[in-house]
Amino acid sequence: MDAYVGIDLGSTTTKAVFLDEHDHLLGFGITNSRSDYDVACQIAREEAEINSRFSILRREMKTLVPGDDHDVLVAWLYQKYRLAQHTRQLIALSAACRKAVDLLPVAEHRKPTHAVLDAILADMEHEAIGLFKPGAEARSDFFRDIAAATFLHLSEKKAGDDSKLLDRLIGTFDKSILLVESKSYANAFTEYIQFAADAVQRMPEFQVHQGAIRKAVANTCAVEFRIVNTIGTGYGRQRLPFPKEQIRSEILCHGLGAHFMFPNTRTVLDIGGQDTKAIQIDATGIVTNFQMNDRCAAGCGRYLGYIADEMNIGLHELGPLAMKSRKTVKINSTCTVFAGAELRERLALGEQREDMLAGLHRAIILRAMSLLARSGGVVSEFTFTGGVAKNQAATGALRKLIEENYGEMKINISPDSIFTGAIGAALFAKRDRKGDMIGVDLKALQKPVAKAQERA
Repeated sequence: MDAYVGIDLGSTTTKAVFLDEHDHLLGFGITNSRSDYDVACQIAREEAEINSRFSILRREMKTLVPGDDHDVLVAWLYQKYRLAQHTRQLIALSAACRKAVDLLPVAEHRKPTHAVLDAILADMEHEAIGLFKPGAEARSDFFRDIAAATFLHLSEKKAGDDSKLLDRLIGTFDKSILLVESKSYANAFTEYIQFAADAVQRMPEFQVHQGAIRKAVANTCAVEFRIVNTIGTGYGRQRLPFPKEQIRSEILCHGLGAHFMFPNTRTVLDIGGQDTKAIQIDATGIVTNFQMNDRCAAGCGRYLGYIADEMNIGLHELGPLAMKSRKTVKINSTCTVFAGAELRERLALGEQREDMLAGLHRAIILRAMSLLARSGGVVSEFTFTGGVAKNQAATGALRKLIEENYGEMKINISPDSIFTGAIGAALFAKRDRKGDMIGVDLKALQKPVAKAQERA
């Protein structure tokens, strides 16, 4: 099967998309960005291939299984697959942690640390069974986040008042997780999906579909992808392991990706980990104007990450906490350097953190509104993309400010908004190969874009 791949190397996450000959999105992949960008690109691409295979599996199952059972079957197969992958990663984490403990400089610390570590890892493996079931709330897209939350909780519980033991356990995890998250698991697809199929076939309600499951899995595993072309984009695009002919500006990719997802959109706001982009596009998805934030990280996802660290909570908890606010506290400092000090001062004065977070989200969106105004304002339809688009407090503040400044307007926010840049890159990959650039003078467009990104 021919496929076109788009890769968006962001400062926080790296995304990949597979697109087929008919402009159908086959699959998505995402991983944490890291200093080794080659590894990040490889893992994101492999995750997109795995996701594409599940799209094929869903199609096969729909053909072979009557009624609505095929959706339930695919959901169970996917969760059992993820359980197999997660278990393999836990095994790798266990091995890496044990090696790290063996290298502790004080010999008498090794045996007690090993004992507690073994208990923690056993509990993590047991808990994993309940994490991967259809309908279970997904904690994160990343093994690091899932494992870190559980490991920290169990470490605090089992270390008790022994703060030095707790420090050793956390240090061991931090060293080991870097090794585990850089490993590729795509080549194990056949092994994991077979494990999933065997587990699902043993479930009493699905035994009647054993033949269909085996055939669908076999057909899926037999598919071979031929990568026709790949285009890379994103904040770290200059570090992508591609020749320069396979690199596109993230502004061009976000514009085209947003147009693909919402053909009537004319204004796009992208808030990523390191930068914010306000983009105006025409009826074909071509960029007509844009503005980017300056060098300051305030107003971006990285800023939210800093605030989460200051409050000792997970990044994913910021939005839900802010939504509980009863009033919006005005945040004076949107500078990352000074924000922590202001938050600590306000907490000491008795302000509720939910109210401060509500004010912080509003401050971030106000900075984005300034960029939108300088790019040409907001023209319907309006599309919000990037990782911050998953944050309910940010989207709520955006909707309110858009209505206050521009009136009622259709605002598009897709569950897959974080992949917008990668989608645009995949579309460029296909059009480059086909020679169908819809009249775009890429060099002319990329020069001003490149200059703006150099300034940012």
